[in-house]
This record gives sequence, C-alpha cells and structure tokens, in this order.
Amino acid sequence: MPDTANPAPMNAPSRRKFRREGEERRRQDLIEATLDSVAEHGLQGATLRTIALRAGVTAGLIRHYFPGKEELLQEAYTTLVGRMTEQAKAALVMEDASPRQRLAAFITANLNAPIIDARVFSLWATFIGRANADPALAHAHREGYLGFRNEVEAVVADVLAAERRKADASQLRHHAIAINAIIDGLWIEGCLAGEMFSPGELAAIGIRAVEAELGLAPPKHDPEP
Repeated sequence: MPDTANPAPMNAPSRRKFRREGEERRRQDLIEATLDSVAEHGLQGATLRTIALRAGVTAGLIRHYFPGKEELLQEAYTTLVGRMTEQAKAALVMEDASPRQRLAAFITANLNAPIIDARVFSLWATFIGRANADPALAHAHREGYLGFRNEVEAVVADVLAAERRKADASQLRHHAIAINAIIDGLWIEGCLAGEMFSPGELAAIGIRAVEAELGLAPPKHDPEP
C-alpha cells in the first residue's frame, strides 16, 4: 500500500533498487542510473547528486566506484554501445544457418528493436555531441566503433569464404566500413521516424544494400507451384 503519511513528490524521479550483490553488480546499477539520468536531464543535468538519488545511494558511495562524473559517463557510454553490439551478435547464433543467412540476421537485428529505439538514439546522440570536446568519450566511441566493425569483418569473411572468394585484410576493411555506414544510416532513420516504415522494410533495404556491396548474386527462390 502507498505511504499516505509521507507521499512521494509527484515529480520525484523513480529510484532504482540498489542491489547488494557484489561490487560489479553495484557498478552496473550506477551505470544504469547514469543512463537514466542522462536520458532525462542531459549530460549537464546528470550530476552525481541526481545519479545518486536515482540509484538510491549517496554521492559519496559513487566515488567509491568511480573517481568522478567523467569516468562514470565514459563507462555509461561504453556500456550503451557495447550492449547494442552484443544484441546484434546474438542474432549470429543460428544452428544450421549459412554464412549468408547469418549476415542477414545480423543486419536485421541492427535494424529492429531493441537496437532501433528512440531513447537509445537520444542517449547515443547526447554522448556523441560531447565526444569532440571530451577525449575520454572520444576514446570510448572509437573503441565501440572498431569493435562493431571487427564483428562486421568477421561475418563478411565467412560469407566470402562460403562463396569461394578470397579477400585480403584491406578488402575486408573496405567492406566493413561501407556496411557500417549502411547500417548506421538506416538505424538513424528508424530511430527518428520509425512510424514511416513498414515492419521489416529497413532490414530488407539493408540486406539488399549490403549484398550489393559484397557483389552477391540475388538469392534463388523456389519456383511457384
């Protein structure tokens, strides 16, 4: 039942339950509280006090885990980007799938929820807007970008090997840069104007564009009965 004697303020931010499950779990709770605070208040408004209030802890406890706000923001951005990459990689775990099917699943995952999401885009754009003036965030962005591009290179290498086509490191890099750009562009469109596209439309466009980039022949379809 609600506490009628001490009702919570109407505009008070919802607090996360700060779990007592060890150091790493506590760090993760603070990171999630940081992402929530940035989404609601922006980078400037997401103060240590605001983050602590949302996490249900004191600002002093935050300093036990992070030297300061800058380090906490860097870790929050790294977590955001890493989570998106891991969600896309999960689509690659397909039994009895061909490399080309795994590539299509990877692209589809990147161009659907939960990766296509207005809140995720808003957070990403907020952090990116500060990266040029913040070396720590710039480093986190570079590492996240290269990590994703490495995943793309690995998938592309498997597809080309299945097609019995050899590709050197330079060619794989070229393909990964182009494919990353294709996915990024469609991802931004989906996040900003998802209601303008039919279900699966962006993914289908992405798959066709990536297959064209790799010079893959259109897939064969069984004849109509």
